[in-house]
Formats: sequence, structure tokens, C-alpha cells
Amino acid sequence: MVTFKFIDYGKNLGTRSLGQKVRECLMPLLEGNERVVLDFTGVDVVSNSFADECIAKLLLTMSLAELKSRTTFRGLNPVSSESVLTALQRRHLYME
Repeated sequence: MVTFKFIDYGKNLGTRSLGQKVRECLMPLLEGNERVVLDFTGVDVVSNSFADECIAKLLLTMSLAELKSRTTFRGLNPVSSESVLTALQRRHLYME
């Protein structure tokens, strides 16, 4: 198991361009490891745009079931957790 630390990209994760950059850094870890901890410890804000671009767009390359089985979320505060959950729900519905 490997840990991907979002704090390395800032305390406030708010733009699509940053989300794309972080997703591109995350993808090789997901492809090369059975399980990845997505660690948001120390991150204050995860915007809806960032969450969609970085996390929800992973559904373009894997199913929701696979994403759930291959990742674990850690350290999300309640507001950021809601942003990630909403982005995943919207993207999943859009893809059905």
C-alpha cells in the first residue's frame, strides 16, 4: 500500500488545472499498486471543481467499484468530504 499526500500540492485545492495536474501524478500510483491511500491530512479546502477533475475523472479509466476497492480516503474534513462525494456521485450518474 502506498500513500498519496495531497498536502504536497497545497492546503487549498481549488482549480481544475491543479486537479488535472494532481490526477496525472496520481494515475501512475493507481496503475502500479494494488491499493493507494488518498491522504488529505492538512488540506483545508477541496473545491467541487478540483474534486471532479482529480478524483471523479478517475471514473473515466476505472469503474466506481474498482476505485472503491483500490483506494482509501484519509484526512478529509467534512466540507471537503462532501465535495469529493458529490463529485463522484455526479460523475457516476453522468456516465450511466
